[in-house]
Amino acid sequence: MTDVDTAGQWDQAYDAGDTTRSWFQEHAGQSLSMLDAAGTTQQDSVIDVGGGASTFVDDLLDRGHHDVTVLDISATGLDAARNRLGHAAVDVTWVVADLLRWQPPRSYRVWHDRAVFHFLTADDQRQQYLQVLNAATATGSVAVFGTFAPDGPQRCSGLPVARYSSIELAGELGDPWRLTFEAREQHRTPGGAIQPFTWAVFRR
Repeated sequence: MTDVDTAGQWDQAYDAGDTTRSWFQEHAGQSLSMLDAAGTTQQDSVIDVGGGASTFVDDLLDRGHHDVTVLDISATGLDAARNRLGHAAVDVTWVVADLLRWQPPRSYRVWHDRAVFHFLTADDQRQQYLQVLNAATATGSVAVFGTFAPDGPQRCSGLPVARYSSIELAGELGDPWRLTFEAREQHRTPGGAIQPFTWAVFRR
């Protein structure tokens, strides 16, 4: 699948209405809990990869974060978030890009990934991801991951996914990342289904 095809697929998903999609949540409570567990502060720069129309950015701004970047391959998803934020959207850096081909212009203190990594089912995709992750972070940076748990769904949005325990995630990341905290979430979709998630905090 080409970058254009992938972007188009996710644009269509957001056009269908973000609040009806399985990933929707009114507040990114688990993500914020993981940031707290990692000891992050309002002064820390945060990048939300695959953020799309997620409300995580709203919660970060409400908490007083002032260095926030949201990256997604779908311009439609990012437009939905910008429109929702209104004037506050100018306080966020928005990046429309294929994460696997992106070249980070700077380093971030906090890398946040809710439900991107588990879509990377090929080894070469995961290696490209790790190259970008390592280029976008430095010693002392924190990476927060939310992926489908081993007993989670096998497909999402019509695509196959990988499922992970925190130990399996640690094995994928390898050096220089060290697992420091883990949690499990029973995410309830807008349709009422339960999706088990593995959450993990890593420190570089």
